[in-house]
Amino acid sequence: MKKAFNIEEQITRLKQYGVVFDNEDKAKEILLDVGYYRMGFYSFPFEKSYPALENRTHDVKEGTTFKSIYDLYDFDTRLRRILLNALDRIEVNIRTQITYIVSNHYVNSPTWFADSNIMESGFVSTFEEKVYKTLRDNPVIKRHHDKYINDKYAPAWKTIEFMTLGNLTSLYKAIKEDGVKRAIAGQYGCSIRVFLNYLETIRVIRNKCAHGNCIYNIETAKGIAGKPAEVPTDCRHNINGAICVIRYILGTISAERRKELEQDIVALMNASRDINATEIIKNCTKIAI
Repeated sequence: MKKAFNIEEQITRLKQYGVVFDNEDKAKEILLDVGYYRMGFYSFPFEKSYPALENRTHDVKEGTTFKSIYDLYDFDTRLRRILLNALDRIEVNIRTQITYIVSNHYVNSPTWFADSNIMESGFVSTFEEKVYKTLRDNPVIKRHHDKYINDKYAPAWKTIEFMTLGNLTSLYKAIKEDGVKRAIAGQYGCSIRVFLNYLETIRVIRNKCAHGNCIYNIETAKGIAGKPAEVPTDCRHNINGAICVIRYILGTISAERRKELEQDIVALMNASRDINATEIIKNCTKIAI
């Protein structure tokens, strides 16, 4: 098993791989902040063997500087922050629309999410263990049960407020009546099928952004639906395709917020950085706004 390197050994190892340093003290500061292992995610595209993982030597292409690698890391970090801001607005809106539309359609069933006449039986039978068990410790839900001791669940407008985006996706899928599903999807100019596809795309990107994963080179398992988000054919599995979805859904909520998102991404793409990092960003992301 490999042993940990101290900071001096990390610098030495990177030099052995061919990385050029303009300022070693600054590089040490960055490595102690970001981490040698995490920086490795961003040095990979600069390696001679990229994108092959077999027989990987970690040797980088000539001219690769530590700044090249850090600039790619910095781009990815800033992109995550931009997207998280937009995704937060989208998640809140989707939660609101689902709660409002379904609760007003089934006005006599305040806990419709656990009603087998409204929801698929598989969702209802596992709701307590898979979803509500984690919500019971939430102060709002706890206060509800302290006050209404006979309620098995808090009403939808309280319960759904604290569901994860993954929970919301499962919730939407489990609604039995297609007319209700269409009403929700229609708020975003989508069919049921496309809305589910976009929901899943948003969920995947949101989770990766929230957990600090690399997103500049993401490859989604499921193809992203092309319409109505105008996703280019060659971007149905990459970050540009996901950005098209985020931009589209955000635009159905607020034209101004969509404009802000576009401006932020354009500014990020045009920011000054190492030419080698710029080339990788262009080739990997295919972002064009």
